[in-house]
Formats: sequence, C-alpha cells, structure tokens
Amino acid sequence: MKKLLLAGVALAGSIAMTSGAFAEIIIATAGPMTGQYASFGQQMKIGAEQAVEDINAAGGVNGEMLKLEIGDDACDPKQAVAVANQMVGKGVTFMAGHFCSGSSIPASSVYAEEGIVQISPASTNPKFTDERPNPDGGTYRVCGRDDQQGEVAGKLLWDEFKDKNVAIIQDKTAYGKGLADQTKAAFEALGGEVVMYEAYTAGEKDYTALVSKLKQAKIDALYVGGYHTEAGLIVRQMRNQGMDTVLISGDALVTDEYWSITGDAGEGTLMTFSPDPALNPEAAPVVEEFKKKGLTTEGYVLYTYAAIQAYVDAVKAAGSTDYDAVNEALNAGEFPTVLGNLSFDDKGDVTLPGYVWYKWSDGKYGYK
Repeated sequence: MKKLLLAGVALAGSIAMTSGAFAEIIIATAGPMTGQYASFGQQMKIGAEQAVEDINAAGGVNGEMLKLEIGDDACDPKQAVAVANQMVGKGVTFMAGHFCSGSSIPASSVYAEEGIVQISPASTNPKFTDERPNPDGGTYRVCGRDDQQGEVAGKLLWDEFKDKNVAIIQDKTAYGKGLADQTKAAFEALGGEVVMYEAYTAGEKDYTALVSKLKQAKIDALYVGGYHTEAGLIVRQMRNQGMDTVLISGDALVTDEYWSITGDAGEGTLMTFSPDPALNPEAAPVVEEFKKKGLTTEGYVLYTYAAIQAYVDAVKAAGSTDYDAVNEALNAGEFPTVLGNLSFDDKGDVTLPGYVWYKWSDGKYGYK
C-alpha cells in the first residue's frame, strides 16, 4: 500500500510538472540592452513586451500563455553566443533577435542546433539568411537586407552626387562594412567613383583626424556604414570644421538618440529605412496602445512585434511548437502583422516593400 501511495504521489507530481511545462511557451528577444547601442535593445524589448501582452490578453497560443525572456548581447558576437546558450537552458522555443548582424549570425548556429526558431527584426547582413545553418528554415528576418539598402543608397549617390566628391567609411562590423561595401558596389556599377574609402573604429569619441582627411579631400557626400553614435559624432565634428558635407547612412540612424548626439549638426542627414510601419492601418491599434503608455514606435519596435506575430501564427498553424512543423508553417504561410501581410522566401527573407529615404530635420526624421 505504501509503495502504491508513493507511486501515486510520483505520478501526480509528474502530471503536475507536465501540465506546468505545457502551461506556457517561452520565447525571447535579445539585443544590445546595455552599451552604446542600448536604444535599439530598448526598441526590441518594448516591442516584444507589448506583443506578449496583447497575445496573452487575446487567449494566448493554442491555449497556452507566452512567457518572455530578455537577453543582452551588447552587440558582441561572443556574448551573443553565450546569450543563445542561456536561452537554450531556459527552454526558449523562439528568438525574436538579435539586433546586430554580427550577433545574429553566430547565434543562429546555436539556435539551429538546438531547434529554436529565430526571426531577426533588424539584422540586415545578407549572410544571415544566405548562409543560414539550416537551409530548410529556422532562420528568418522581417527587415530588409543590406544589398537592397545599398542598391537604393548607391542610386542616390549617383543621381545626386555623381559629379561631386563621394567618400564611404565603415566601422569594420558585419553590419557597417557590409552596408558600405554594398553601397560602394551599387554606386560604382552605375559609373560612380568613390574618391575615399576608409575604416574607422567604433566606440571612439574623437574623429578629428578622419574629419580632417575628409575636409582635405573636399568631400561633398559622406556615406557612413555604421551606427548612430559614431555617425552623430562625425557629422558634429565635420560641422565644427566648417564642412557642409551631406551625411548619408542606413537604418541604424533610426533612433532619436542620433539627434541627441548631433543637435542642429544633424540637419539634412539622409538615411534608408523601410516604409514607416506605424502608418499601416494594421498597426493603428498597437500604435495607439504604445501612445497610451507614453512610448514611441520608432525604429525596430514594430518589427519585433511583427516577428512574434509571425511565429505565433505559425505555431497555431502547426498546432505545436515543434521546430520542423513551425518551420514548414513559416515557409508556406502568409502572416497578417503590424508590418502588413508578410511571407518568407526560400532563404528566409521577408517579402515586404524595400527601402525608402528619410531625412533628419528639426529634431525629427520623416520621408525625404
């Protein structure tokens, strides 16, 4: 009888543990929650938190609630791999991340090995999907690619500056160098000539030597492959040296922090980014919810929200969080999100409209 009672207790405990395990689906977002790019990590965090809140309020996923984990990789590749392994230990089934391509690419190998679906809201380097670890799925993105962004930037350099002095600089990261190289290739393919191509070190405060070199070369248009912190310092230091050079860059300047660094020196800065998702009718209720909380939807807030929406719909279609089944659903489905209806091609890239031009003016950015 005692053995029977103990067996019953063990069975009850097993059932309780099993039911507890299936009471929630653990997902995550990871990015630079600290460090000089923390504003982007904050965008991802609030987007993920709102998505989880809204989905759980609507009944969850297949009767289960979502639980969100947050990872901080500080845009460091080694730290990103450590975060990925931490998420494995926490039982995460989905990663809405990372932000920096240099983090997403190495982390993707961990996720593929451990059967965790990854959809990046922000990593634009082509290698992220071109060389994804599992060719059948597992690695996706809801943002565009640097070759798309570079093509748009190269055309603008040709259209507006082909008879002027153009320089391209990059910060040696997977994102910055990739973006600069794609822009350079697109500009030169049209017949343009880059009179100066330089690398700079991210994280420095004084770019006087670089700026002096740009001034000596009489650069009219400067394309920066890098992040908002360094771009902001460079444009400010150019203005301090009396230069009216137009600074042009990519999606990493889509943060109010850029103007906080530049002040009026940022006036006229051009950057590529996807069409503003906050203007989509599908996003209106979500945007309103953010406004009520005093939060903005700048940058990659809605992209992170959309990544989670796509995953959740795929789980519903698959009837489970099984890695292969969810991949099949992601590969075949079309998903209504705050970005609009989206689907993924055979590489895992999103089939949404590409990049358009934005311009910084009077402390705000809007369509050029």
